[in-house]
Amino acid sequence: MASRRRLSAGAEIAGIAQYDLKILNPGDIVINVEGAFIVDEDQVDGRLTPPDTRDIALPHHTGKVSHIAVDIGGTLAKVVYFTQNKHGKGGRLNFTKFESSKIDECIDFLVSLIKRNGSNGSETTDSTDNDGSTIQHHIVATGGGSYKFYDRMRGRLGSNVSVSREDEMECLISGLDFFITQIPEEVFCYSESNPMSFPSRPPNKYPCLLVNMGSGVSMLKVLGPRKFVRVGGSSLGGGTLWGLLSLLTDAGSYDEMLEMAATGDNSNVDMLVGDIYGTDYARIGLKASTIASSFGKVFKKAREEPDHSKKQSLFDGGDISRSLLYAISNNIGQIAYLQAQNHQLEHIYFGGSYIRGHPQTMHTLSYAINFWSKGEKTAYFLRHEGYLGAVGAFMQTKPTDWIDGN
Repeated sequence: MASRRRLSAGAEIAGIAQYDLKILNPGDIVINVEGAFIVDEDQVDGRLTPPDTRDIALPHHTGKVSHIAVDIGGTLAKVVYFTQNKHGKGGRLNFTKFESSKIDECIDFLVSLIKRNGSNGSETTDSTDNDGSTIQHHIVATGGGSYKFYDRMRGRLGSNVSVSREDEMECLISGLDFFITQIPEEVFCYSESNPMSFPSRPPNKYPCLLVNMGSGVSMLKVLGPRKFVRVGGSSLGGGTLWGLLSLLTDAGSYDEMLEMAATGDNSNVDMLVGDIYGTDYARIGLKASTIASSFGKVFKKAREEPDHSKKQSLFDGGDISRSLLYAISNNIGQIAYLQAQNHQLEHIYFGGSYIRGHPQTMHTLSYAINFWSKGEKTAYFLRHEGYLGAVGAFMQTKPTDWIDGN
């Protein structure tokens, strides 16, 4: 698993001086995706990528790109911006994220991008181009935070920065379309033996089910790039996991919770089929290791400890983390299967910052879809799972022929 680390806005900016950060007036985006590929290394060209995040190289794009996009959810704020290679044609879509509870860090980062944006090296949001004209910067925002923090962004970014807001669901679908139709090796399947298996034949794009897993969960039936309907969801999502684990463990961040879950043993907390039957329940296809009751062992163990103050210390934080991760992921996976079955959808895409490239999460979702569908449906994941909304906001003004741009 990639090492997890937090990058400050200054550290992010320091490593990308060799890229031209000019962001001009917003307009139709025309991006050449010929030869696009995902940059796999943690450190490239002196720039450290955030944990579990990979930039997308666009080696043949030569035009200027006009704005920055930010998707501010209940848990994370995700930022997408373009940098152009100063040493020739080509550039890169850059991805980074911040905790929404620390939105000022995100705004600081946006300010830092814009300060370095003027071609004359100006350190002010009132940047000027070579001809002396003022550059009007633009932020395209989506997610609930684009409303909640709108006034704060406008106040901090300055009078020469405009902030527009785009519909969250439309951005999700636009982002999904970009990733599954334009970026090679973006979509993959997960198994324990092959954690990142790229389909030999890409799945039919539409119709499909998009399960967007953030603080809560939305499930969208997608018929085309801009044709969708929300068919369901769940209030049990990443916010639930984060909230309960904040109460039950000493983890200080979502990433710490995932790290704890990676080393935990849920069988110390969950009641398994084997605990009840002593073996598999083969007649109905349940293995001994199948969870019969999430947190089912807690009551008995806690009841046997008379000192109330010591009850929580009976359970390891990693075991609790893994148990709760399984509980919520299994719930989402089963609801997703039922929605796909109800709407006759063969392909199920899982996106959202809940996943974070976490093996146990993907394993649980894949297992649930395979188990309930008896192998007839497949769970698909995206390498930029948490950035669908941000990329969708970035692409919202694209013309119909955007792929042909150069």
